[in-house]
Formats: sequence, C-alpha cells, structure tokens
Amino acid sequence: QVQLVESGGGLVQAGGSLRLSCVASGRTYSGRAMGWFRQAPGKEREFVATIAWSGGTTYYADSVKGRFTISRGYAKNPVYLQMNSLKPEDTGVYYCAAGRSGGPTTIPDDYDYWGQGTQVTVSS
Repeated sequence: QVQLVESGGGLVQAGGSLRLSCVASGRTYSGRAMGWFRQAPGKEREFVATIAWSGGTTYYADSVKGRFTISRGYAKNPVYLQMNSLKPEDTGVYYCAAGRSGGPTTIPDDYDYWGQGTQVTVSS
C-alpha cells in the first residue's frame, strides 16, 4: 500500500508560481515512478509530468514544457511540481500518482495509487 498526500495548491494570478508537494508513505513506495495529473471542470484527467524512481528521466505534457518542473526530494520523497508562468488554462485539481514500476509513464493506467488532489486556480 502507498498513501499519497498533496499540498501547495491555491489561488494565483496569471504569470505567478506555485509549488505542489506530494508526500508518500507506505512499505511499497520504493522503486516507483511518480506522476502528476490534472483535471479541469468538465474535462478528463490529463497527464502533466512524470519522473523515474531514479530521478534521472522526466517527461512533460507539451502544454507545460518549459514552465513546470517535476523533482524528487532527498531520499526521493516528497515529489514536487514547480509551476511557473501559470496560465488560466492550468486551473484544475492536481493529483499525484505512484506508478506500478520505476519507469516514467504518461498513461494513467500505469499508476495504481492516487492522492486526493489539490486545487489550483489561476485567475486572469
């Protein structure tokens, strides 16, 4: 079992920054890639970023490349999502997820543990 708790969401003006954190716990956390996904009102959940267990490989959605950075803390926990130059279209609930293996992946079905989400609202 893996438990994930996100924090760091909030209301920010366009052009601003936020840093999301995902704290993981549980005996089976080790060896897993981690990902961030988001869901806007009325839309499906979409991939944002992923990082390998090793931390050496990351992938980003085209819509956030150059603005968002995913990273792992010391001892690979927490996992962070630094979000800069935020846009109104970045608004949504952001979810942290733990992958079934150590390789980074953009596919939601490759993740088997999810957090409860944290709300990010970007005003224009």
